Amino acid sequence: MKRTNFNRLVEKIEDLARKKPKNIHYQICALLKEEVFHYDWVGFYILNENTLKLGAYVGKPTDHTRIAIGKGVCGQVAEKKKTIIVQDVSQEDNYISCSIDVQSEIVVPVLKDGEFVAELDIDSHSPAPFSANDQLFLEKVCEILADTF
Repeated sequence: MKRTNFNRLVEKIEDLARKKPKNIHYQICALLKEEVFHYDWVGFYILNENTLKLGAYVGKPTDHTRIAIGKGVCGQVAEKKKTIIVQDVSQEDNYISCSIDVQSEIVVPVLKDGEFVAELDIDSHSPAPFSANDQLFLEKVCEILADTF
């Protein structure tokens, strides 16, 4: 398994954010899934009134296109405005399963002027793959993308 160069990826994402292509969120999802081995499903949920609505994503289709605030890991992140890492989804009481293949998940809030506007949700088919480096990297990605929501 090759090591991911997060700094190089941040540069690519900053470049995309400067160019602001119409499908930037899809392009970011595709880039993350392609470049990071353990990112098997990558998508954005966007705050729409009091619900999270699935936006751009890359990976297997999901039935979870709307998630209530407070429900599941995604809903908890929206409520708390803090990143949540679940290294073993089978141990999470409030987990909403998108696929039987998912073993772990990281969800990172996108905050615009301190307010929750969206989140980046990443599922992995690997057990416990997410590190502090993943968290720092993905929080930086969400910071860069805040103005695109």
